[in-house]
Amino acid sequence: MTDLRAAGERAAALMAGHLADVPGGPVWRPVPDAERAWLSGQELPEDGRPLDDLLDDVRAHVLPHPMGNGHPRFFGWVNSPPNPAGVLVEPLAAALNPSCAGGDHAGPHLERAVVRWLAGLAGFPHPPGGGLLTSGASMATIVCLASARQRAALADGWDAREEGLAGRPPMVMYVTEEGHSCLHKAAQLLGLGARNVRAVPVDAAYRMDVAALRAMVAEDVAAGLRPFCVAGSAGTVNSGAVDPLDAIADVAAEFGLWFHVDGAYGALGVLDGQARPHYAGLERADSLALDPHKWLGVPVGCGCALLREPGAARAAFSLVPSYLVDDNAGDLGWFAEYGPEQTRPFRALKTWATLSSLGRSGVVRLVEHTTGLARTLGAMVERAPDFELLAPVTTSITAFRHTPRAEGLDALNRAIPFAVQARGNAFLTGTRLGGRDALRACFLHPDTTERDLEILLDEIRLAAKAL
Repeated sequence: MTDLRAAGERAAALMAGHLADVPGGPVWRPVPDAERAWLSGQELPEDGRPLDDLLDDVRAHVLPHPMGNGHPRFFGWVNSPPNPAGVLVEPLAAALNPSCAGGDHAGPHLERAVVRWLAGLAGFPHPPGGGLLTSGASMATIVCLASARQRAALADGWDAREEGLAGRPPMVMYVTEEGHSCLHKAAQLLGLGARNVRAVPVDAAYRMDVAALRAMVAEDVAAGLRPFCVAGSAGTVNSGAVDPLDAIADVAAEFGLWFHVDGAYGALGVLDGQARPHYAGLERADSLALDPHKWLGVPVGCGCALLREPGAARAAFSLVPSYLVDDNAGDLGWFAEYGPEQTRPFRALKTWATLSSLGRSGVVRLVEHTTGLARTLGAMVERAPDFELLAPVTTSITAFRHTPRAEGLDALNRAIPFAVQARGNAFLTGTRLGGRDALRACFLHPDTTERDLEILLDEIRLAAKAL
């Protein structure tokens, strides 16, 4: 234990030094060939190594090659910097090393509180037991859609868990054309089949076309299929668009569909005063997936599935072998009954620490700061003669493209992201939006400034000139 204490103090110093040095360094650099070979080509040592040697290797070979998301000018994908409070307590969760499947210890009890806090921040109803933490929104989506599938089957007089899907009318799910790939993956994993996931067209603002949704559902009902779920987006990853959730909820109620909301990235945008009206109807959903490890900066990985009716998830997943029967578990049972994971890590501690360190007011400030940056960049883009805004700015994502000439803009904008990344002064990523290659900047860092936005546009211009 003496060695662990000394090594732990050194590890803490390395951690603090790394976080302090990030803003002054490059956002990202490619890993050199020699380092890549060292990282991926090691052989397992025959004998154990001292803790200090391991820290030497981390300092020399791991810390110098970050993804870049800790830097204030990292605008790629939806990857936040780590919240210091979450970083601080991660080793303590590892020291306890519990399984948070259930039981009477700190982990499950703290998770109950954290899930309730998240529901409160998002403005989602929270009955007792109405949610659980997951590895991320991809797993949370599986929890929610499996609950929807089981509810639909039971409503039709059969049990999908017991009988499988063979021989039944195909279950059909509806997602926006801008919906996240995790929705499609979940449908495939749950046996629904890719052909039974309908891509609903979007309007000019990249929001679900509700009239098209209603027509598609009616057509499938008439064809003898079984529509069971519609998934709206509360902040898409391409443009940050929020679907017309209230109108989607009306369609779901009309046809008896489960209404799921993918809020993995954007659900907490509801805390921004200017964005809040776009979220009307979120509270009517049957389920909501969100990612504390995105906007909140909880260290990866931590997602959350929230459910209006917890019994739906329990009906979809509960399987308690004799050796796990807990007569003292109470009416809610164990978390393991509400999802596919049996052994569950102590995700609640880093989430609790992050939320506690921020407080509700700190979360609101973070959301308002980052959405404000996105709107500011949108205005800068609209004023610039060599840039074009491609979508309204709703959350903390700005979708745009560089237009210094009339021809070859798709190829140019497709090449710009890596060229900017390689320069090391900013980091953004690309996508396709409305059939065109686009640039997208996602703002999640509390220390990003308007000056960083100016640098980003300058870096795009400089990178484009070299292409």
